[in-house]
Amino acid sequence: MTRRFKSIVILTGAGISAESGLGTFRDKDGLWTKYDLNEVATPEGFARNPELVHDFYNARRRNLVEASCNAAHVALAELEQKFDGDVLLVTQNVDDLHERAGSARLMHMHGELLKIRCEACGSVLAWREDLDLATTCPACAITGRLRPHVVWFGEMPLYMEAIYDALALCDLFVSIGTSGQVYPAAGFVADVRRRGLAHTVELNLDPSDGFSLFAEKIYGPATQVVPTFVERLLSV
Repeated sequence: MTRRFKSIVILTGAGISAESGLGTFRDKDGLWTKYDLNEVATPEGFARNPELVHDFYNARRRNLVEASCNAAHVALAELEQKFDGDVLLVTQNVDDLHERAGSARLMHMHGELLKIRCEACGSVLAWREDLDLATTCPACAITGRLRPHVVWFGEMPLYMEAIYDALALCDLFVSIGTSGQVYPAAGFVADVRRRGLAHTVELNLDPSDGFSLFAEKIYGPATQVVPTFVERLLSV
């Protein structure tokens, strides 16, 4: 890769955090093989059984607090800091491992696990503890209206206008650790390809569902392929 790029958009999915001990979703042993996503990751499931949903996210929150960022997260933070151009990191992940590694220009399109949202007053608040129906909103003092600040199936992802604006301007689109099954993120590579101006790269453990849409594909563990790819980018 000898081309010099000016604007990079990087999409990350669960695969980049798997080596930090955070479970992926759609692999053969992923979270959706152990839980019914309709019960723990939809507004309807939350309405039916909020205690179950809170228990699911409480366990994931505790796991996240104990996790650490890995070499792939660190490499992307280094790219942002050293690249002579624009770098936007768009993540489907609700963990904060990119931030811990040092990434600053970051959009969590599916929300953030270490935040909660009050359905009574709309406040979004940092939160690292367990959450249940007895928890009172620190902003409005109403009890029983707090939920994880995550985007569930059937809800609109966050920051979509800004993300599409960035995709329209980028000359390099990189997808890392994604299944290629969850839209709208799975459609980003097709959106970029329609313009015909950007180079597209997939970095993944295995080919995603949309692998054929990428001009360049590199497969292997994220902690190996991402640092190597970033080193190549920064050496041009």
